[in-house]
Amino acid sequence: MRDTSTPVASGPAGLQGAIRQVWGQVMDGLFSLRAKLVLPYVLLVLLLAFGGIYIITRLVTSSVRERFVNQLYEAGRVSADAVVRTEQDQLSLLRLMTFTVGVPSAIQRNDSQTLTNLLLPLALNGGAEAVVVVDDQGRQVMGIIRPSPEESFIATQTGADFSTYYFVQNVLDGETDAAGDKFVGLIETPEGIYLFTSGPVQDQDGNLIGGMLVGTRADTLARELKSQALADILMLDRQGHLVATTFPDLQETAQLREELMASLSAGGTSVQLEEFEMSGRPYQAAYTPWIAREQIMGTMGVVLPSNFVVSAEATSRNLISLIFALGTVAVIVVGYLISQNIARPILHLRSMAQAVAAGDLEQASGLIRSDEIGDLAEAFDVMTARLHARTEEAQQLYEETIERNQQLAEMYERLQSAQQQLVQSEKLAAVGQLAAGIVHDVKNPLGVIKGMAEELMIDTDGRPEMEQGLKIIRDNASRANLIVTDLLKFARQSTPSMQQRDLRTTVEGCLRLTDYLIRKGKVDAISELPDQAVWLTYDSQQIEQVIINLIQNAVQAMPEGGELMLRLTDGEDEAMLRVEDSGVGIPKENLVRIFEPFFTTKPEGQGTGMGLAVSYGIISRHGGRIDVESSIGEGTAFTISLPKEIPAQSQLHQSEALA
Repeated sequence: MRDTSTPVASGPAGLQGAIRQVWGQVMDGLFSLRAKLVLPYVLLVLLLAFGGIYIITRLVTSSVRERFVNQLYEAGRVSADAVVRTEQDQLSLLRLMTFTVGVPSAIQRNDSQTLTNLLLPLALNGGAEAVVVVDDQGRQVMGIIRPSPEESFIATQTGADFSTYYFVQNVLDGETDAAGDKFVGLIETPEGIYLFTSGPVQDQDGNLIGGMLVGTRADTLARELKSQALADILMLDRQGHLVATTFPDLQETAQLREELMASLSAGGTSVQLEEFEMSGRPYQAAYTPWIAREQIMGTMGVVLPSNFVVSAEATSRNLISLIFALGTVAVIVVGYLISQNIARPILHLRSMAQAVAAGDLEQASGLIRSDEIGDLAEAFDVMTARLHARTEEAQQLYEETIERNQQLAEMYERLQSAQQQLVQSEKLAAVGQLAAGIVHDVKNPLGVIKGMAEELMIDTDGRPEMEQGLKIIRDNASRANLIVTDLLKFARQSTPSMQQRDLRTTVEGCLRLTDYLIRKGKVDAISELPDQAVWLTYDSQQIEQVIINLIQNAVQAMPEGGELMLRLTDGEDEAMLRVEDSGVGIPKENLVRIFEPFFTTKPEGQGTGMGLAVSYGIISRHGGRIDVESSIGEGTAFTISLPKEIPAQSQLHQSEALA
């Protein structure tokens, strides 16, 4: 097996290596057991399926275009029949209205209201959209019209002259044609173009007294034709003007009208087919004359999108392809299942072997068979179980070793910390012993020197150089006396007066005492104190000395101002106070010496180097510890940890003091 987990190098060499790796995997797949069982079978089935799909789709889809042409012809025939039915409906309604009792007498009286009352219900029931009654001179007596199927009838203006329309004048002249005394024609009104059927109105003696027109809106007729023919409709008059269409875009309809008129000019009145494109979409149209009552009213076109042909062909091809594909897939699946019954157990054992080699020993074949493959699987499971048991033993030993190493590391770390504190304590003890031996012998002479210098300054006889010298002697004696005083405090190591107090209150008091110093140094002091009291047993005076000393050091470490943070945390066994500044920081090499007596990094005259040493001694006598963290340019943080219970040594000191 090839190692597919090897990382590929970048660059041309890496790309070539990746190509070789992929090619190797492809070749492994082609020569695998599954491929040898399945590929020949699949290739044979696919060859037969593709051949069958090609032959059958060629035979089935060849007649789709012919069916489409027949559909156009059929749509044209249906449209023509629908026009005839509309004409017949109008003719029947016209006869009913002309023979309605009271209509002739109302026409003679020129009574439009009576005519409206008589004819409006008939128009509503008969589906007419316009009714006009004229007298024997062709002037309108009554007229009602419906602008659209959604609106109601409205009355039109009386007195209009309809004798100019040939199909009205023919009725008034008493003319007849091969179809009778009824005529049809188009009238354009403000509400649209209407197709009217006209007929005479006679009195009881058979005398002509006027005429009547029943009409249907051309747009309504076009929509009805479209719903019946299932195709878009275009209707033109004999002059080629647009009468009605179901195309929403009039500009596109005008383009179609030009195509239609060109075709009719070339072919007369015979039905013609033509292909054209509109808005980027292919169409085919069947053009036929528009005939009503055996006269040509104009031209009617039936239009269908020709991509219907392509869609139908594609549908047939897709359906046949789907049937063959499903059959092919079914045959392939059956063959695949047969091959899998042989290859799957072997490939499964191979995958398990690879997983075991990668370190996964939780593998189990799960194969229960009575053949040779079952024997192989059983042997593999036994081998894996034994490897797993031995690996668990080794892992347990390894974890125990790691745990012991961690324990040793923790013990070594505590030992180092204790050793460091012991060394520091020895240093402080040695300095304390030295200071105790010499402090009294040095302090008294310094007092004498200071006193003599001040006395001599009184009588200098006006000599400035002598006065300046004596002043220098006095100041240095005072400074030496301050150092000796601090050394005396450090050497005494007074026993703390341990009492239970609220450390939070002590911290707040230290902030009040150093408020002036903090404001003078342009430092922003931020305190984060618990809401509840933090009760500890400690000497409040000594702990205040430590906290104030740390605050003073922090302010001095921020000569340009900065931020001082005091954070008090109440733990289960101890309380921790963190004093953090944003000052200049302490170099790493000086961190190990900052608690030594007389060691200071402050400018000359600003410190004696005893503050942190004394603080360290106070915290140690309280059984606590003081830690420091610092980064150059970022600041320094001192952390004081004090136990909540009185240490045994501190209790002993307190008992001795009370005794």
